[in-house]
Amino acid sequence: MNAVEQIRAKFRALAPVMDERMTRLWAAAEARALGRGGIARVTEATGILDKRIRAGLRDLEELEANPPLVKAQEQRIRREGAGRPTVDERDEQLVARLDALIDPITRGDPQSPLRWTIKSTRRLAEELTQQGHPIGPSSVRRLLGSLGYSLQGNRKTREGTEHPDRNEQFEYINRQVTQFQNREQPVISVDTKKKELLGDFKNGGREWLPAGEPERVRVHDFIDRDLGKAIPYGVYDVFRNEGWVSVGIDHDTAEFAVASIRRWWQQMGTKAYPDAKEVLITADAGGSNGPKVRLWKVELQKFADETGLRIQVSHYPPGTSKWNKIEHRMFCHITQNWRGRPLESLETVVNLIGSTSTAAGLRIKAAADKRRYPKGREVSDAVVAAVRVVGAKTHPEWNYAITPASGQTDR
Repeated sequence: MNAVEQIRAKFRALAPVMDERMTRLWAAAEARALGRGGIARVTEATGILDKRIRAGLRDLEELEANPPLVKAQEQRIRREGAGRPTVDERDEQLVARLDALIDPITRGDPQSPLRWTIKSTRRLAEELTQQGHPIGPSSVRRLLGSLGYSLQGNRKTREGTEHPDRNEQFEYINRQVTQFQNREQPVISVDTKKKELLGDFKNGGREWLPAGEPERVRVHDFIDRDLGKAIPYGVYDVFRNEGWVSVGIDHDTAEFAVASIRRWWQQMGTKAYPDAKEVLITADAGGSNGPKVRLWKVELQKFADETGLRIQVSHYPPGTSKWNKIEHRMFCHITQNWRGRPLESLETVVNLIGSTSTAAGLRIKAAADKRRYPKGREVSDAVVAAVRVVGAKTHPEWNYAITPASGQTDR
């Protein structure tokens, strides 16, 4: 690696944490260390103008002649009010428009504070300019950093083959959520959390305990036939930041999934949305609530008939389960709450879930569901044909609505 490449690598690593003054001082120090031709090579590597580097050299000489008497963080880079206002300071709506432009198709691990977008800064600048917010690619890059986005390489987190219409489905779901919010109708995100063995088994993570007194657990993780396992099925209210979890003990079936949604509606939904006429369910494309599961739609029809609600469902494309809101807004906090704690009983699981909260105000209710949900339940063609399902124009296999049968509503 030659000198220019080394400087370029260092600049990429340091640029996000250096302010204007520190940048020119660093560039000047690098140029001086290189000797003759140093300014030109630093400019080639970083794009910093030579006049800024020369100004940095003068600053270095002044610093060496007169060392500062105050800490560096207490010095001002410019006098107060100096410099042109940034583009987002001149346009108060710009940041919100940029975030709204990206959010429906944001990519990356949602549990990470870093997010990144498939759109280039040039394309984003063009779209914002067309919307009446003139901006250049470099300013877009700066704003993306302030919003928590970053460019990232590939990471092996994909769960399946990427569907060619994935982004289109994300945008469709975002539009539906926005429309439901405008109508003050509930939107819930549903999924089954990882099954947990009940008993004194090792649970990942650590918690504060007296020194030298760790929790004693079993060496081998073989299921305890008497205690069995816990199957948490969650329902997360996207707008209210609250959720319901039914903790089952039998099988994760579509009947169990809809029973959990029904309990959310009875325990939380009716109180929060007394005038609701419909509900939007966002779910994964697999498992007990998959779009190809016949029993899922049959049970949703029963739920619609019981409540009089129009049930609209949108599934995330295959291989994108981590994008489901419940994963990174509720399940991850439950996992953090019980880290390092053996899940010794069903009551322990229910209590730990119910006591989960966050600084953002997350509230969760939980209850055990000890009913049996047998696997392999057959659904006849005639029963499926009776389901009042209407597919959307956009990917009807992923987006559909189930309406209640006439005369079978309690609303």
